[in-house]
Amino acid sequence: MTTANFLEGDFPTPTPLDIDPATPARFFNRELSWIGFNWRVLEEAENPRVPLLERLRFLSISATNLDEFYTVRVAGLRELVHEGNNTPALDGMTPSEQLVVIDADARRLMSRQQEVFNTLQAEMAEKDIHILSRDKLTKDDIKYLEDVFIERVFPVLSPLAIDPAHPFPFLPNEGFALALQLERPSDKRQLRSLLPVPAQIDRFVPLPSENGHRFLPLEELLLLHISRLFPGYQIKGSCAFKVLRDSDLELEDEAEDLVREFEVALKRRRRGEVVRLKLSAGAPNALKTLIMNELHVSEDTVIEVDGLIGISDLGELVLDSRPDLLWPSFSPRVPERVQDHDGDMFAAIRQKDMLLHHPYETFDMVVRFLKQAARDPNVVAIKQTLYRTSKKSPIVEALCEAAEDGKSVTALVELKARFDEAANIRQSRRLERAGAHVVYGFLHYKTHAKISTVVRREGDKLVTYTHFGTGNYHPITARIYTDLSLFTCDAKLGRDATKVFNYISGYAQPENLDHLAISPLTLKQSLLDRIAAEADNARAGKPAVIWAKMNALIESDVIDALYAASQAGVKISLVVRGICGLRPGVAGLSENIRVKSIVGRFLEHSRIVCFGNGSELPSKKARVYISSADWMGRNLNRRVETLVEIKNATVKAQIVSQVMAANMADVAQSWIMSGDGSFTRAVLPEGEFAFNCHRFFMENPSLSGRGSAGAADVPQLTHTDD
Repeated sequence: MTTANFLEGDFPTPTPLDIDPATPARFFNRELSWIGFNWRVLEEAENPRVPLLERLRFLSISATNLDEFYTVRVAGLRELVHEGNNTPALDGMTPSEQLVVIDADARRLMSRQQEVFNTLQAEMAEKDIHILSRDKLTKDDIKYLEDVFIERVFPVLSPLAIDPAHPFPFLPNEGFALALQLERPSDKRQLRSLLPVPAQIDRFVPLPSENGHRFLPLEELLLLHISRLFPGYQIKGSCAFKVLRDSDLELEDEAEDLVREFEVALKRRRRGEVVRLKLSAGAPNALKTLIMNELHVSEDTVIEVDGLIGISDLGELVLDSRPDLLWPSFSPRVPERVQDHDGDMFAAIRQKDMLLHHPYETFDMVVRFLKQAARDPNVVAIKQTLYRTSKKSPIVEALCEAAEDGKSVTALVELKARFDEAANIRQSRRLERAGAHVVYGFLHYKTHAKISTVVRREGDKLVTYTHFGTGNYHPITARIYTDLSLFTCDAKLGRDATKVFNYISGYAQPENLDHLAISPLTLKQSLLDRIAAEADNARAGKPAVIWAKMNALIESDVIDALYAASQAGVKISLVVRGICGLRPGVAGLSENIRVKSIVGRFLEHSRIVCFGNGSELPSKKARVYISSADWMGRNLNRRVETLVEIKNATVKAQIVSQVMAANMADVAQSWIMSGDGSFTRAVLPEGEFAFNCHRFFMENPSLSGRGSAGAADVPQLTHTDD
């Protein structure tokens, strides 16, 4: 049996698969791999080890993920088909072939989501959390809801008749509406109408309850009060529907003003082609035909939903007031070393390099680093990349404060961060008003690197303090995404970071980088070189090992390099959270490669790679890197990304013997990938201890953040058990 404990378990027996290693069949399809990841997310909603409302959250996330998949990936494939583009994907499937298999798998997934919702709804009812329909309301409920409707809902409603004088209205992406067939009893006059369900109001309306919680879906409240919206009419038929539109942006190649071009493109996105129409099962034929004709969709675009439309909205019902049904509370740690220096980030970094593991160590330290820089009279310059950040970003506030104080502030704002384009435009305007230099990077490359530099006058010299991250400068997502933050005042890394900023702002290609590789220039080749070096070690009879962790692995050259290294004898263990186009454990192709995915309380997001360098892992001789880049074509070939080599002994020990070792040892949250692309949850023997890496990280502080710890103080891989 294949073990999920990659740290101690042997590699599984290779699987014979009927594929030709010289053909595209050596790759697994990207889109099906993504849907497979979302199946794993959904299955967490069925995991009895997960608290009830956290299971509801996983269900909501799976629906949100699938909606985004359709608006971006499926929309892109449909566009290729419309253009007559039959270029096959890595695995050999054409766009039209992919759409067929995606549709079948996605329909199964949506059907399963409804089944899981029904199960969770029943369990929630046992815990006194009820989702009602309008026919289950009491007289007191109806009286209460009259005031709710008039005071909180009615003012924002726009009922829309549909007739020759009132054409079918436009519904934006994710627009949700009720279609109504009405009749006036007095004269039998027929009326068809559309009632958009306002997104500005919570989907679930709370009802008074002596014990527990009771909710009514907003659409049920609307149907209850149709007579107030259409006096004198009665409902003869109705259905609910939701539209998803193509949300990919198209930009002119020669945009003179990138900000203005994005503002125009964002307006186009709202009006994109409908790529999926979810419709109530059993909808009256006349209404269904009307909606399909007016939205210009064919039958294969329609998903008839027997249940709740808009499962993504169930996240509203993850109630803070029911801690008994949530994960036990967890407060991120402040590193001991920062406390030793009374909160002075610069003093803590001067002592030695410090690597923080979020969310276990609080992201507030990154915010503090920049706030302290903004207020420090000895700081002369700050440079910062911003890919995604929060709406009221404390980081943007700190940069504005620094600029207003007369410091030189350069902010690289990436306008092409999907679904955050509008927010980033607003942030860039605000920074410019404060006096910061705002740079938008390259037209054809997204800047995805996570770098911050602070230049501080100390005595008669300037010292550069640098932060490299694997995740976004986003305080909200940093509470649930696992990422790494490296703080250093190493002069070489400071110079490397400055050269990257100069490359982005002035197109000056950096030369002679000491500990940094960047895409699209050197990062991919650096990875290929290190993989080839491990293969050389294997052929020379030396230990040859690679450990790597990422969100996605689909870049063909990298996959082929890993296959070649496996065939040379390199032992390769990969933790790939989401998409994986590599087929592990296949005889004659990848017998020395194993892959697992970790799905649990926190979203695995850090990118790490460790090379044995002639030794087994863990080892002090290992070459260790953290990165902003997944191993995908877009990251390695069409983005500005970083790959930072870790030189500090304590930080290296933390990454290899603590972070990566715990991920390799995880059993409780691990799924094992087979050569056919499927994942199987690790078997958890009843009553036996199952190591959970998230639990371990919550209970053990990061090594380099401890006040007196050294590389020899790595904690044992264990944790408390329930």
